[in-house]
Parts: sequence; structure tokens; C-alpha cells
Amino acid sequence: MRIGIDARLIGETGVGRYTRNLIRELARIDSKNTYVLFLRKNAFENLDLPSSHFKKVLADVPWHTLTEQIVMTGIFLREKLDLLHVPYFNAPLLYPGKTVVTIHDLTILHFDTGKATTLPMVLYKLKRLGYWLELTFGLRQAKKIIAVSKTSKQEIIDHFGIDPSKIAVTYEGVDEKVKSQKRIIEDPYFLYVGNAYPHKNLELLLRAFQAFIVNSLPFTVKLVLVGKEDYFYSKLKLIVKELDLGDEVIYFGEANDTQLTNLYGNAIALIFPSLMEGFGLPAIEALSCGCPVICSDIPVFHEILEDVPTYFDPFSVSDLLAKMTQVVKKQHKEIRSIDLAKFSWEKMAKETLDIYENCLRV
Repeated sequence: MRIGIDARLIGETGVGRYTRNLIRELARIDSKNTYVLFLRKNAFENLDLPSSHFKKVLADVPWHTLTEQIVMTGIFLREKLDLLHVPYFNAPLLYPGKTVVTIHDLTILHFDTGKATTLPMVLYKLKRLGYWLELTFGLRQAKKIIAVSKTSKQEIIDHFGIDPSKIAVTYEGVDEKVKSQKRIIEDPYFLYVGNAYPHKNLELLLRAFQAFIVNSLPFTVKLVLVGKEDYFYSKLKLIVKELDLGDEVIYFGEANDTQLTNLYGNAIALIFPSLMEGFGLPAIEALSCGCPVICSDIPVFHEILEDVPTYFDPFSVSDLLAKMTQVVKKQHKEIRSIDLAKFSWEKMAKETLDIYENCLRV
């Protein structure tokens, strides 16, 4: 088989992490098929192919554009693919070949992020309409849909009326990490890992942290935010300034796997306050490093994490404050058992390869 993977988001967080690990594991487990990776310029120039079964194709086309729908279709067609995997919801609507689409979440349908956009409101609303149309038609024409949790699968069924048998669930995995002994951050700290999109609910986290440090603990506690510096983090900094948190909040920026392991392993707890997620990978990573997790009481976290974390009401500053105080008072690293074997990138890649092969049998 000649399988294409639209890897233009490979350098990003979230979808990029999923794509990088999928490619790495497919190279380990599959020596029969040929893979064509479609990459933007920077990744095309810098990515080392994992094996001779992989090929790079330059596709320096920005995502979420009309140009993408037209130009990418031509690029895909030139490669004469047996199957195309788009690991995001931006499926090529004009592409006539067989496609597999991965849906990580449907946040865009639930949370109007207009207050955080740089676009004029009319253009932003048109862009949201474009997302809806892209999802609606892309999901219907896909041969198979991959969801990263049962919760996300049910969302797809509820919103789009897709036949459940067309949707497969493949959980994400935990990266292999090299542990580092020396602490990166000397003071005790709570940790957040991820982007600063509005549905991540970081303003509530900041307000709870402000209330927490007002309690005048006998030691200094910081809040460390790990994520790519972008427009949304710049907006968050304005809230930090408004709350007069100053040096109590540390903007770490992007972290590699070794740094992440260190940060997870030495944190008081990871706080994951999202209003909606498709999976929740940072929580799994934190638990694999022995880090307690405080997370919002939403369905997907109960599916993935079961009764292991400390849950809080994601609309209540006082509830999060209470849970933060509770975890600090315990001052321990005893993590209740969670079956981490369920969260393996190798397992995810094997299941994805099975999906590829089943698509081509039909």
C-alpha cells in the first residue's frame, strides 16, 4: 500500500505530538507499506525520515484556508495514494480517494473563541462556519474516523449522526522519557502543560492560584505554565498582570521530553482545568512520572483517568482552591494505580495500521 499522512502540523503541540509518535511507531512495526509524508517547508528541510519506506513531499500550504482545500487536493492526487490519513479535522473535501480522519475533539463547536481571535468578528464567524462545513462533509466522506476517546466518539455521533461502526477509538500514548535528577524549578510549584486557548480555562486557574497564595503559606509556591508562546499566552499575561501575580507565575515556554519529565516529577501537582478535551495526554504523562493530577470534572477525564485524579468543578474558583490546598497539605507522591499499558504509542500505531488495512480491503 501507498499511504499518505498529512503531517503539516507535525511541529505543533497536541496534533503534532500525535503525528510524530504515529510516524515513529509505524516505522518500527511496518516494513511492508510505503508512507508519503506531506510537510511544510521547515519540517521538510529538517525532518529525518525514520526508514527507507518513508518519503517526504513538500506541501507548504497553511491549514484552515480555502487554498488548502484546492492546492492540497492536487498534491495528494499526484502521489497516487491508496489511502490518505489526515490526523486532524481539515480533510480535503475535493479529494476523491479513500481517507482516514482523526478527530481529537470538537472544541470548536462548543466554545466560541471570538474574544481571543485576531480576525474581525464577521470574518471569524465565517471561519467557524467553514470549520463546521469542513467537519460535516469531511466526516461523511471519510472511509474511517479515528477518535482518541470514547467521549470524543460519542460527540461525533451526537453532532453529526455518524454510524458508530465507522468510528474507531485509539487512545494516545505516553512518550518514553529520560529522567533528569536536578530540579529545573527550585521552588515548590503547581504545573500546567498545554496551550492557552479559552476552553483551557486558565483564567479560572489563575484566580484560584491568586487565592491560594493569599493564604500566606510558610513557603513560596509558584505556578509554572508550559506551552508555546503565542497570541493566546500573550492575552493570558494580561490577566496575570491584572491579578498582580508578578513573579509567582513562571512562563516556561515549550519543553522537550526530558524537561517535561523533570517538571512533572517535581511538581506538587499537574492542574488540568479544561472545560473540554478529546483525550488529556498531559494527565497521563504526569501520572507516569509520579505526579498527582488535579483536573476538571468532565466526562473524558473520568473515562481516561477513572478515579485516580482529584476532581474539581471547572466553573468554581473556590472548589479548585480547596483541592489545591488539600493536595499541598497531603505533601505526598502516592499515586493510585492506573493501567498505563492502555496508553501506548506502539499500541495506537498498531490499531491505526489495522484501520488502514481494513479500509483497503473494502
